[in-house]
Amino acid sequence: MKVAVFGKRRQSQEDAPLIVDLINSLCARGVFITAERLFFEAMSRLTGTPLPVDDVFEGDDFSADFAISIGGDGTFLRTARWVGAKEIPIIGINTGHLGFLAEDSIKAAGEVIDNLMDGNYFIESRSLLEVRAVDGNIRSSLSGWAYALNEVAILRQDTASMITVNTLLDELPVASYQGDGLIISTPTGSTAYNLSVGGPIVQPTAPCWVLSPIAPHSLTMRPLVVSDSHVIETSVESRAETYRLTLDGRTLILPIDVKLHVRRAPFVVKVWHSKGHNFIDTLSAKLLWGISKR
Repeated sequence: MKVAVFGKRRQSQEDAPLIVDLINSLCARGVFITAERLFFEAMSRLTGTPLPVDDVFEGDDFSADFAISIGGDGTFLRTARWVGAKEIPIIGINTGHLGFLAEDSIKAAGEVIDNLMDGNYFIESRSLLEVRAVDGNIRSSLSGWAYALNEVAILRQDTASMITVNTLLDELPVASYQGDGLIISTPTGSTAYNLSVGGPIVQPTAPCWVLSPIAPHSLTMRPLVVSDSHVIETSVESRAETYRLTLDGRTLILPIDVKLHVRRAPFVVKVWHSKGHNFIDTLSAKLLWGISKR
């Protein structure tokens, strides 16, 4: 078995020995470990000794049976970007905060490794959004990665003026969202930016997108759930000459006349879970879902 390890570069002194223990435990099981170079160098500086791995790689130049993401949800999103269309299952180890994607604590890494080696797990497929400019190609401006696992957000520039996001679904007009912008969320991203603007929580494997307006200038504008088989087209009106497009937090400034097509990506992100995991338990643990405070 070959495992690629990714991680945030600023790990705590408390978590560092636990991360080293995780690597050593995998090595002791005969697993070939390859680590992303920046993470390897940061951990080696933090611990004062080279991280005990078999190989080091840069960016997406790797192959593996599984990928391990050590950090928070932001690290998991970056790992998904590096894995890309390889569809290598990603194991999320949480050394961050909330952890919807990186859900297993570093303190429980031993149990995770046991489940991995014993085959006591299942793989869940998560859909991504793909963004294209209608009259051009924005991939080069997005470092070759025009996809989002959580959400695509169309936002006004840093000005007091509202923007209008005209939205079509397979060329059928849906709404003209006036306000601070519009979030197009995947089911995975429903507990991220979408949730903070009042959007619904969606089961991660549901075949849908959520359109959630940001600070809408109308009481009639509400979040809308649509099938992920549709192509969403957007155009923006604003007093400014540009607007912001963000994909999982990565920002691009676009001219106001650039229209976008948003659709389902041709590949998925595969998320590793221990057997017995379910989404409702995650909601209960992370958001105190359904827990009465009376």
